[in-house]
Amino acid sequence: MTRAEREPSGPHTRVARVALHRVRVPLSEPFRISNGTVAEKEAVLVEVTTLGGLVGWGEASPMSGSFYSDDTPDSVWSALRDTLVPLALRAGEIDVPRFYERLREVPGEPFAKAGLEGALWDAHARGFGAPLCELLGGKAAPVPSGLAIGIYDSVGELVERVERYAAEGYRRVKIKIQPGWDLEPVTALRERFPRMPLMVDANAAYTLGDAEVFLKLDDFDLLMFEQPLARGAHADSAELQRMLRTPLCADESAESLADVEELIERDAARIVNIKIQRVGGLSEARLMLGRVREAGLGCWLGTMPELGVASAQGLHFAALEGFNYPTDIEASARWFVDDVTEPRIEIDGGGFIHLPVGAGLGYEVSHDKLRRYAVASEEFEA
Repeated sequence: MTRAEREPSGPHTRVARVALHRVRVPLSEPFRISNGTVAEKEAVLVEVTTLGGLVGWGEASPMSGSFYSDDTPDSVWSALRDTLVPLALRAGEIDVPRFYERLREVPGEPFAKAGLEGALWDAHARGFGAPLCELLGGKAAPVPSGLAIGIYDSVGELVERVERYAAEGYRRVKIKIQPGWDLEPVTALRERFPRMPLMVDANAAYTLGDAEVFLKLDDFDLLMFEQPLARGAHADSAELQRMLRTPLCADESAESLADVEELIERDAARIVNIKIQRVGGLSEARLMLGRVREAGLGCWLGTMPELGVASAQGLHFAALEGFNYPTDIEASARWFVDDVTEPRIEIDGGGFIHLPVGAGLGYEVSHDKLRRYAVASEEFEA
């Protein structure tokens, strides 16, 4: 058994208090994909205080509406307040690495589960005085960062944005596509950046009847086609993959360990994008990573995008073995006018993010910023 697969051991955690903070932070510019457009980031921050006085932070971070998923800030708040927070408060001594088994008893609510479990993992790591990545089975290392670009009104505007942000050193570029916005933007970017590591993300906007589009895109030396077909279209994805040289990447189709098993069985993707929020937390994500590695598939860590708390946990998770493509986690300033954590996440000139030294996340929630961006807060005690 590898280090990344061993369960950390140590004292259990008893939760004394939980506070929920609903925050809204404006985006630097509207973000547009095939499903819609958003202009601000709304999330629920979960603050857990243990009986011993340790504080851990988590983030439940769906986009508003049905932008990426059925989960919304409203549904997450309700699930935490009515079900998951009471579960943690009455759980007694919590074995944090095994708490996902209790969370599985609650149907659905992956984002809410990720927020609560993330706070427990942060407190757990702080109790050991160790970085979160070490408790997960990895070690602190620079994490390669990739740029994600939305859909724009013109190809010229897209090329300008890629030029602007790629100059900051990102290790690869991902652009969003949709029917009618695919061949032209890729052609323009390949003409401008012939050797740039480039990939496209369709967010399930196509069907197998659009195979001709991907046969044409197959000639552009792309890293991958991310989620071209609907999330449950495993058989069609397998058929499409057989037509192409470029690997397909499962994103929305990889919501659980069971999904990963079906993808492997059908040979429906060669790469998997694991999103901690979407799969229900760090522990579920770690189980998926282990299975993906075992099957020999490529893997990388995605984001929704998220604020600093969830992004920091993603960076710690991305430090584990098995991730062989840059993460979508980017500098805080790339997405947001501000962030709730200090220091803000930054990339170096080579396109890497360095984890700060310290126990748990290494990043701290700024209470001044929390007060500035919070629109609701509620506390619960055991």
